[in-house]
Amino acid sequence: MDEDTERDKRQVAAWRAAERKLSGSLREPTMAELLAPLAGAPYDMDQPADVYGDGIVDVLERRVAELLGTEDAAFFPTGTMAQQVALRCWAGRTGNPVVALHPMSHPERWEGGALSTVSGLRVAHPTTEARQPSAAEVSGLAEPFGTLMLELPLRDAGFLLPTWEELEELVGAARDREAVVHFDGARLWESTVHFGRPLTEIAGLADSVYVSFYKSLGGLSGAALAGARGFVEETRVWRHRYGGQVFRQFPQALAALAGLEGELPRLPSYVAQARLVAAALGPALTASGIPWFRINPEEPHTHQFQVWLPYEADRLTEAGVRTAEETGRVLFRRWSPTSTPGVSMTEIEVTTPGLSWTPSDVTSAVSEFTARL
Repeated sequence: MDEDTERDKRQVAAWRAAERKLSGSLREPTMAELLAPLAGAPYDMDQPADVYGDGIVDVLERRVAELLGTEDAAFFPTGTMAQQVALRCWAGRTGNPVVALHPMSHPERWEGGALSTVSGLRVAHPTTEARQPSAAEVSGLAEPFGTLMLELPLRDAGFLLPTWEELEELVGAARDREAVVHFDGARLWESTVHFGRPLTEIAGLADSVYVSFYKSLGGLSGAALAGARGFVEETRVWRHRYGGQVFRQFPQALAALAGLEGELPRLPSYVAQARLVAAALGPALTASGIPWFRINPEEPHTHQFQVWLPYEADRLTEAGVRTAEETGRVLFRRWSPTSTPGVSMTEIEVTTPGLSWTPSDVTSAVSEFTARL
């Protein structure tokens, strides 16, 4: 067994055993732990299981459309498939295969070039900076584009959102270019606090919206595309062509409904707590003698944000594992290298386990962590 595999096992074991942590983890639960809550999902379990998208899947689709204020919504097994289908359909409708999007967005970074390889689409980048694009940059793109895709929030840049006024201007700039607007809303659910607007008003700016059921809602997997009824019906045709017409999906649908019922109302409290944690981290890191750090953004836009430190990723990850093993407290999880040599980054997410943390808890956890560097 290599060193990284052994540390991964130590890390997961330490996370599971920890008494204090800021969030759960997708890597921690056992199958039994994931399946147990489904029996209490808000659905009549004596109903027949779904078959190719009827039954509980249909209930979930209608619930998403209601929450987002759209005419219809379609369940997809993955967000990758959902977005590729959405952008392909818009290219056909607009007659333009160019998608304007950020180079740090999910289709560019994490889908193996599928937009061009699978769907024959091309991309244009309004900006290459680690921030949301501006309306002026969208207006100034040199070539025509059929679709503007906005990732809300932009995860790899620090879970960043524009202001509400900036978002309205971005959408207006696309309309002025006779383009449609698609929101990559994998984490759109928690954006209401930053925007100060309900989900219906946010989603109402776009022609189509993708949302995830596991990234913030704690579901098993799955996603939805929402928009006008005719468009969503077309995406269902392409879903089948892409291999997404799955025979039975009731576990995913049950978990999604449970997340909409239980986790969605809690997200504003997670955002507020993430801001408390971020505000306490700065003074704690300074007091611990860390020579340089970055909290990105300084006030989190959602319940997730980044922390950057001037050490190698392996050293930081090992310090976090030892802290969890020896103190039963988890502040930082895995660290990743950045484009700057010797500087590493980790993502912090605050969910139910982290709601009880106080600023003094954060200070103590930082001290425990830095002592093991």
